[in-house]
Amino acid sequence: MKKFVFFLVPVLFATGCANKKNTPDISSVKVNVAVERFDQDLFAVDTLDLQRSIPPLQAKYPVLLPIFVKNILGLDSTNFVPGIKEFLRLTQPIQDSAAMVFKEAGFIKNDFEKAFRFVKYYFPDYQLPKIITVLGPVYALAQTSNGYSPDFLGPDFLGISLQFYLGNDFSVYKNPNFIAEVAPAFRSRRFSKEYIVSDAMQLIVDDLFPDKSNTRPLIEQIIEKGKQWWLLDKFLPEVSDSLKTGYTRQQLEWCVANEGLIWSYIIKNEDLYSINNATIQTYIGEGPFTQVFSHELSPGNIGPWIGWQIVKKYAENNPGKSPAVIMQASAKQVLEEAKYKPK
Repeated sequence: MKKFVFFLVPVLFATGCANKKNTPDISSVKVNVAVERFDQDLFAVDTLDLQRSIPPLQAKYPVLLPIFVKNILGLDSTNFVPGIKEFLRLTQPIQDSAAMVFKEAGFIKNDFEKAFRFVKYYFPDYQLPKIITVLGPVYALAQTSNGYSPDFLGPDFLGISLQFYLGNDFSVYKNPNFIAEVAPAFRSRRFSKEYIVSDAMQLIVDDLFPDKSNTRPLIEQIIEKGKQWWLLDKFLPEVSDSLKTGYTRQQLEWCVANEGLIWSYIIKNEDLYSINNATIQTYIGEGPFTQVFSHELSPGNIGPWIGWQIVKKYAENNPGKSPAVIMQASAKQVLEEAKYKPK
């Protein structure tokens, strides 16, 4: 497949602004956001007497601690004290950095309070999770239906993994082994605290409407993942689009400036109903760029952005439909009724 280069043209607006989104008034929506600092409590235990220090921690985090021990640390749930002690010893330098970056973490509560008010506005019956900050190993991201995430959703909590939000210049992220095995530069570029709410709210979106399109044809994946970005935008209307998409500002501006050409290339050069993995991976999935477009200006994972634009047109053409109805619409219906023809 040949590389297709588009050029960035000036755009006369800020791609990160939230105007013209018809943001609803959420002033009357009340939520109670609880933020618990498991990271601080874990590293405050007496490592010289863990047999006595662990039970109070277990009492405070009865749901999280077993998950942390078994699924995050990979320890035997019946004999994990030695493993905990070794983990604390090895991870103390990272905890020291996290303690400085997140010494004042009130913004976490404030950001989630605003996002959760939008969730409750649109989905009043949804049971909001509490927020628990965690500091775990740096050698693995959580795997979700949409790829990899620094965060994870538990039975009644949303876990925020602080080890992946220490700033994109954090020395560990520059380690060659980390780059090769955990996160290349295009991903670790987003390992800063301003991405926390966007990353975590993607898990809430998927909890409400799980993305089950991973084995479906290209166009279905584009639209289903675009629906998730559309709902994320509903929950975070005042957050920069670059934070929600993970694109750089330049990449986002390139997409906006070349929207019509991107869609034209896809429909002319690809079978929209292809299930060929190589074809799908060209447009779906993270990467430093999209192979068939400009390697200097295009983002990877461009399919969901195009899907988002299609869903926005569908929503504009159906102003009476609620977000729940829009999210449950089939990809075929969305494509047909959107009448998407960008210039």
